[in-house]
Amino acid sequence: MASQPQDKSTASEPTNGKLTEEREMIRDLATLLDQTNLTEIEIERAGLRVRVARNITTSAVLPAALQPVMVAPGAAAVAAAADISKHPGVVPSPMVGTAYMASEPGAKPFIDVGSKVKAGETLLIIEAMKTMNQIPAPRAGTVTQILIEDGQPVEFGEPLVIIE
Repeated sequence: MASQPQDKSTASEPTNGKLTEEREMIRDLATLLDQTNLTEIEIERAGLRVRVARNITTSAVLPAALQPVMVAPGAAAVAAAADISKHPGVVPSPMVGTAYMASEPGAKPFIDVGSKVKAGETLLIIEAMKTMNQIPAPRAGTVTQILIEDGQPVEFGEPLVIIE
């Protein structure tokens, strides 16, 4: 809350009665802010300008039906990932690390959507603590979805691939 004289002629010390009136006006404005849910009020009277404001940090909360779905590049939406994690053909990450689709940059990826794989065949590599770990196919089948991108960080249990 600030009380600022408009010009030098009104800058002299107010009398106790005038000071009390100003305080009451400020309290009244603050009460008005609360009652009206405004964030700022400014009034000017007889060369005296008073601005009462409150700093409010707000965040918009939308109903779930209206919330935008944020999708990381190449990753499924969080809700879809929860459903995918229950898919019978999902291959979850056995560790935390960085997933790579090929043995080296620019090399042909181990798998593509539609690839037929055998049990034990390498699907991708996860680098963890500077160690390259080959992730084998747990069963034979066809790769129907690749849920990650090359170079993407992955968490333990995160769905990587779906084999049907």
